[in-house]
Amino acid sequence: MIVSSQPVSPAAPLSRRDQILAAAAELFARHGFHGVGIDDIGAAVGISGPALYRHFRSKDAMLGEMLTSISEMLLDGGQAIAQRHGELSDAGGLLGELVGFQVDFALDNPALITVQERNLGNLTDPDRRRVRGLQRRYVEVWVQAIQDVVRGIDEPSARAAAHAVFGLINSTPHSRHIDRAEMAALLRRMAVAALLGQRE
Repeated sequence: MIVSSQPVSPAAPLSRRDQILAAAAELFARHGFHGVGIDDIGAAVGISGPALYRHFRSKDAMLGEMLTSISEMLLDGGQAIAQRHGELSDAGGLLGELVGFQVDFALDNPALITVQERNLGNLTDPDRRRVRGLQRRYVEVWVQAIQDVVRGIDEPSARAAAHAVFGLINSTPHSRHIDRAEMAALLRRMAVAALLGQRE
């Protein structure tokens, strides 16, 4: 199943631009960025390769928009969760919801997870700086949440814990052996237990 790089309601049809990004994500995940040509992406959405240039100036631009969009989506979602729980002074609930948010993203977007892991080095320098900056800001949301819950943990340890949990959750494209609901519940339990176990 091709997964859109944009959050879209199940009933909403994808725009042509989103169809192209979704097809490109699936192909990049399967064959690698350099193993996919413009004609391959065009064929996946039923148009000629050159017709793609009406939507994107290059394959590099597709990858840049794809990874920038998911980084923005994660940051926006994480910040919204943090703001909501901050207003409630609910640090424990914040950490649990962040875990659930990341789990849902990983399970619903396996191709994008794979592309993100493997293709940061293929971005243009400006796109790479932007994506890295967005990712750092997303990590900081987690770092603050971890420090609020795990009293006494220092910032480097909280950051390392966040990255370790990302590694656990984002491994799902490579190890999904049970249905989605069971996998989501398992990942949430494991991630929360790993984070809260630091309090011992």
